[in-house]
Amino acid sequence: MKILITGGTGLIGRRLCKALLAKGHELTVLSRKPETVATKCGAAVQAMTTLGEWHTDTVFDAVINLAGEPIVDARWTAERKQRLWQSRVSITEALIQCIANATHKPSVLLSGSATGFYGDGGDTILEESRLPATDFGGQLCSAWESVAQTADAFGVRVCLLRTGLVLDSAGGLLGRMLLPFKLGLAARLGDGKQWMSWIHVDDYVAIVLLLLENQQATGAYNMTAPKPVTNSEFTQTLAQVLHRPALFVAPAFLLKLLLGEMSVLLLGGQRALPTKLQTLGYDFTYANLETALKSLL
Repeated sequence: MKILITGGTGLIGRRLCKALLAKGHELTVLSRKPETVATKCGAAVQAMTTLGEWHTDTVFDAVINLAGEPIVDARWTAERKQRLWQSRVSITEALIQCIANATHKPSVLLSGSATGFYGDGGDTILEESRLPATDFGGQLCSAWESVAQTADAFGVRVCLLRTGLVLDSAGGLLGRMLLPFKLGLAARLGDGKQWMSWIHVDDYVAIVLLLLENQQATGAYNMTAPKPVTNSEFTQTLAQVLHRPALFVAPAFLLKLLLGEMSVLLLGGQRALPTKLQTLGYDFTYANLETALKSLL
């Protein structure tokens, strides 16, 4: 297939490009830095600087939309929220317009979302049928998904990727945590009872390939391993795998003071289960956190 990928130069995108190339697909990556695409994604990958290069006669058989600025990199000011919205919702709107104008419509759109769709779910088990939260994260994910879903009006099969915490030692959440944990500075966040829905990057990539190829797959999918853990469990498990102590606590009041509204990403959580993926028959390679961490570290 000829596949367009947004967000292809990111941590997950680079892994995905490698897997797709190995299966013989032709890839084009949308990037503001096209000169980096071949190095990051593979020499055979084409670069597209703007969606204006997607003309009515351009042929893409599939679109994988992973674009979006990192949500934890800066405090949620009004300006930051606008940038987060534009990098997710606005680019998805532009993609839908390209699909609408295209003579050859892609057969499938896999579009990013996040378990933040559910807000802070407490201990509630969250399956894909749950309604979105009303906080900023919930509103952002809900709008993001709603725009992507409009592609079905053009005969495009749409899958929404409600992504949890993707574990990859090369970066992301785990990459950020490694140095302090290796230094023996592991810290539980608040009371540690908040749930963390995680997924090994290899499982994530394998699921994307499954959703791309399975004609029966449609709608929202929790991209999470079947055994979420609390923050306390995650902290202890990572510390044990690294053979380091986990003695500290980052107080909730301090995190709220430093991060403001964004502190919900650390102090809240989601106990999301991949119910629909298991119904499709996906068998997780890494269902257990300790096994996942040992494979990465």
